[in-house]
Amino acid sequence: METLESELERARDLSVPALADAIESIGFECTRCGACCKAEDGCGDSQSDTDSDADSGDPHTATIFPDEIRTIQDGGDYDFRDVARPMPYGLTEGADGLEGETFEWALQTDDCGDCTFYEDGETPAEQGACTIHENRPLVCQTYPFSVALGGTSQPMGEAVDSVALPAQQEAGGIGDEEGMVRAHECEGLGRDISREDAEELAAALKTRAVRELEEAIAVRDGYEPTDTGRGDIVVHDSEGPKRPDGTPL
Repeated sequence: METLESELERARDLSVPALADAIESIGFECTRCGACCKAEDGCGDSQSDTDSDADSGDPHTATIFPDEIRTIQDGGDYDFRDVARPMPYGLTEGADGLEGETFEWALQTDDCGDCTFYEDGETPAEQGACTIHENRPLVCQTYPFSVALGGTSQPMGEAVDSVALPAQQEAGGIGDEEGMVRAHECEGLGRDISREDAEELAAALKTRAVRELEEAIAVRDGYEPTDTGRGDIVVHDSEGPKRPDGTPL
């Protein structure tokens, strides 16, 4: 089985032009529908979840790295809990709510389960406004695309389209394919995208693939089981175990 370290090397060797070719062949233009920022079955109409295979009715989940949380905090008057919450996967429902250990942070959500930084505008021109657009996490920058490298870690969510990447033999590519660009459900798929925009998206997609694997390796190497009491939650990220408010345990 391929290790996370070897998969990380493959991610670092990904060709941005090849990623851009794949994105161009699928096509994409954001329609600002807001579906990727909302819960599937929140307070409004039926919506789509970002990078998640959660069942209908679950809150929106978008993974955010520790440094991305700080960047958003620094860009506005936000407390840690305004920005992030423990990823619910791995937690169990106890007498006092969710409890246990989890290994990621998710963007904070509102009472409807939508991303707290999403705003529905009153006019079509204001539709789908992200209030932290300049500092939005990599998962938001790259949606609806992800990269599957065929190793132990795979992007979450069902793909509706995919394009194989050619092996980069000069970079030590493995087999006939270097990986797969996957497209997830989005009404903007299939639309024309400029080469400049495709390359910008491709660069962010490569950065995300590398960062996800670096985070996974750091979490794995630093993990020590933590006893959680009734109603307690511990989040293990690349910086160590933390409380739900982001303070070190």
